[in-house]
Amino acid sequence: MKKFLTLALILTLFLVSSFSLGTSPSYAYSQSDLYRLLETHECAECDLSDADLSGANLEDADLLIANLSGANLDHADLKGADLSDADLSGANLEDADLLIANLSGANLDHADLKGADLSEANLFAADLSDADLSYANLKYANLKYADLNGARLPGAIQ
Repeated sequence: MKKFLTLALILTLFLVSSFSLGTSPSYAYSQSDLYRLLETHECAECDLSDADLSGANLEDADLLIANLSGANLDHADLKGADLSDADLSGANLEDADLLIANLSGANLDHADLKGADLSEANLFAADLSDADLSYANLKYANLKYADLNGARLPGAIQ
């Protein structure tokens, strides 16, 4: 009986350790969506929530209706990107280049846009509530019907 219990304990420990060693890290975003975006710059309706895209070159990328909530896009080049109706809530877009980007209807609630270049960007009906736009360049940006409730704008260029 003692031999049986020892064998059962060893087997249990082996199974538990093999499962814990064999698990891959979990991501909030889809790895295949991230790969597709970086390879093709086309990722409409992708799940890229919490993805690290800091410094990424995403110029003219198609991110229509993409989920980028909580994503790190710090210093990313999003010049001319289509982010219409995208979810960028809580995203880090500090010092990102969004020159002439289309963000119409985008959710930027609680997004960090400090120092971002949003000149000539289309922010029509975008939700910028509680967003940090400190020192952002908003020159010639379309802010018609944008929700700026609680947004921080010190030093922003308009």
